Amino acid sequence: MHVSVQTEDFDIAIEIGKLTHNRKDIGAIATFTGLVRDIHGDKKIRKLTLEHFPEMATKELEKIARLANDRWPLQGISIIHRYGELLPGDNIVLVVTTSQHREAAFEAAQFVMDWLKTDAPFWKKEETPEGVHWVAAKTEDDDKKDRW
Repeated sequence: MHVSVQTEDFDIAIEIGKLTHNRKDIGAIATFTGLVRDIHGDKKIRKLTLEHFPEMATKELEKIARLANDRWPLQGISIIHRYGELLPGDNIVLVVTTSQHREAAFEAAQFVMDWLKTDAPFWKKEETPEGVHWVAAKTEDDDKKDRW
C-alpha cells in the first residue's frame, strides 16, 4: 500500500512499475487519473487550488486504501493526491489497484475514488474570470459512496 499527498506531479508508468516490478501474481491493473478541467459547469477555470490538513489527509487516504484492501483481493494499491495551485490539464489524483483479476482491480479503484470524493479532507477553490469561489460538495458524490 502506498499513499502520498504531494505538490509534485506524478508519472503513471512509474507508479504502476512500483506496484508491479518483479511480480508474477498480478493479472490486472486498474488506474484512475483525475485532471484539472478548463471548464466546470458553465465556468471557465483558470486555476484550481487544493487545500488540506496534511496529517488528516494522509490518514484518511490510508484508511480508504485499507478499506479497499480488506474488501477486494488486491496485490497492491497506490493513491496519490496533489495539493496546491494546479492549472487546467494538470494531474490531481492517481489511483492504481492491482489484483489477480480485473473485476477486483476495477471495483477497488472505483470504490477508492467514490470514497475520496466524499471523505478525503481536501477543499477546492476555483479561479474563474468572474472571481474566486470554493467548490461545494455534491449530493451525487454521497450517493455514489453509499452504494458501496
